[in-house]
Amino acid sequence: MGWADNSIKKLQSGQKTQMRPKGYSMSGIIESGDLVTLNPITDETEINKGDVVLCKVKGAVYLHLVKKVAVSGDDVSYLIGNNRGRENGWIKRNKIFGKVIDIEH
Repeated sequence: MGWADNSIKKLQSGQKTQMRPKGYSMSGIIESGDLVTLNPITDETEINKGDVVLCKVKGAVYLHLVKKVAVSGDDVSYLIGNNRGRENGWIKRNKIFGKVIDIEH
């Protein structure tokens, strides 16, 4: 069972969720142990550069930044990375489970 499985299940069923991620890859935005609130992704959800999302990139789950958005016609891709300069890779919207709406430090 992965660190974010319960939150992903809630988000996929349309529920808001909260989590306390551990680690330092998002330091400066999210500190280890902060309480993070996420909304599920719906058709109306806008995802922009600078948003923090819960997503899956190349089989790994991250709570990371959208670094770039590439649009080609109806096709949209998102470059995911941390707040320390690393890029994890490009994903489609269906790999994004939730968007951070609040961070309690």
